[in-house]
Amino acid sequence: MKRPLLHKVDLTRIEGDGAFPCPNCGTTISPDDETENVYTILETKFKGELLEKLVILCKCGSEIHLVGFLSA
Repeated sequence: MKRPLLHKVDLTRIEGDGAFPCPNCGTTISPDDETENVYTILETKFKGELLEKLVILCKCGSEIHLVGFLSA
């Protein structure tokens, strides 16, 4: 099985509503999109009750590690 491309996105560097382009294919990934047509949530990591890290899989096959929740 082919390994997905891995990317890390720091949300503290994103302005606006939190939407950002996939680092591989450029598809807009928005926190408001709950359809799972663009990405699928693979893993969530919490520190206490606060979200620390979210791992998503873009429709292009890129695995994206979202960090920066605690800093926001």
